[in-house]
Amino acid sequence: MMYTIIDIETTGKGNKITEISIFKYDGTQIIEEFTSLVNPEIFIPVYITSLTGIDNAMVANAPTFSEIAKDILAITEDTIFVAHSVNFDYNIIRNEFKNIDIDFRRKKLCTVRLSRKLIPGHKSYSLGKICKALNIDINGRHRARGDAEATVILFKKLLDTENAETVFNDFLKKHSKEGTLPPHLPSAVFNKIPSKAGIYYFKNKKGKIIYIGKAKDLKKRVLGHFYNKTEKELNLCRETADIDFELSGSELIAFLMEDAAIKQHFPEYNQASKRNTKAYGISMFEDRNGIIHLVYNTLKATPNPLFIFYNITDCRQFLERLCTQFELCPKYCHLQEGVTHCSHYKIKTCHGICIEKEATNKYNERVQKGIKYMLEKSKNLVIKEKGRHSKEEAFVLIENNIYLGYGFIDKSEQVTVRETLENYLIPQKDNVDVQKILRRVSLAL
Repeated sequence: MMYTIIDIETTGKGNKITEISIFKYDGTQIIEEFTSLVNPEIFIPVYITSLTGIDNAMVANAPTFSEIAKDILAITEDTIFVAHSVNFDYNIIRNEFKNIDIDFRRKKLCTVRLSRKLIPGHKSYSLGKICKALNIDINGRHRARGDAEATVILFKKLLDTENAETVFNDFLKKHSKEGTLPPHLPSAVFNKIPSKAGIYYFKNKKGKIIYIGKAKDLKKRVLGHFYNKTEKELNLCRETADIDFELSGSELIAFLMEDAAIKQHFPEYNQASKRNTKAYGISMFEDRNGIIHLVYNTLKATPNPLFIFYNITDCRQFLERLCTQFELCPKYCHLQEGVTHCSHYKIKTCHGICIEKEATNKYNERVQKGIKYMLEKSKNLVIKEKGRHSKEEAFVLIENNIYLGYGFIDKSEQVTVRETLENYLIPQKDNVDVQKILRRVSLAL
């Protein structure tokens, strides 16, 4: 069996190759080598230069990837592609070939995953740490040739390990997940993930949550990350060392759980749903002259809101429409502040309450109609969902258009009144993202 043991250096952002080193190895000795700087045709960031020592001047006259592509194809032909964290190197090289319309495919082996299996018990399996533990010198750390040469020595040690042949053959099987899983993720962790609805947490080596997702089928969705070849997914998978999960029973509750979890943990690889949007509420009060006011403010400063919005513009526009529809006064709807009487540029429906030309009771009748209209638009809703197992049901609770949370109930429990649900409720915060999720559901009901 022939192997090509490979290491690359890249630009970081953009993941363009700046250096590549390939050792062709027959299991006993190196029979060929190819090493070259590569002009990435994009700028090399300063932090990458400080790590690798490769700067823009060094690669200015180096060949581009397309100019050395035939050499890489030739040396790797009919060999097994070997690298430390193989999916990263393999997919970067594959993408470079894709850019020049060549479909590069090779069988592959990961020395991180092989090391975890054949020489277990080490605290870290990064190339620097595992080589130090095994007394392997790296002459030129973070340069392609130095790292590739150290990987050759590590690979030889792995080949000589007891049960190596069985492990290697298992890893090379067509349907083996070993070549797909992130290098630092134990296969036992992935195997525990069920094919059920829920949310999942990707964690790094320090146990920090770096990504949260949701799925109807957790195992299938998680596996999908490992097949995704985008730069973001490659970097995410490189950092993933553990995966945790929570069952939801249904896709809807998975959506809601995911939103809450992202806003709690703020994982670096999640972009959507991180924001905690400020909410606004419309409320009423009666002044000392008996006139009913409609007023809007932040939800924190609005006791007993009649209606809630997650955008100040939507809130004002709704109040303007209400004012027009029920012929109310812009001053007493607090669309104009600090004025003696209304003079709104757009709303001309006031009957004169602000200049004492209309009776208070007549004006208040229309305000009450507007309030009734708002309350009718508010929803009190219990959405029933599948539970996490066959003996359980789930629910989502909405009151006065406000999302209160979700819960799980044993099917043997008798729930006859809404108040009983509160005993099983897992309280959650309402926000604009949740409202979007629930709006899609309510349209389908």
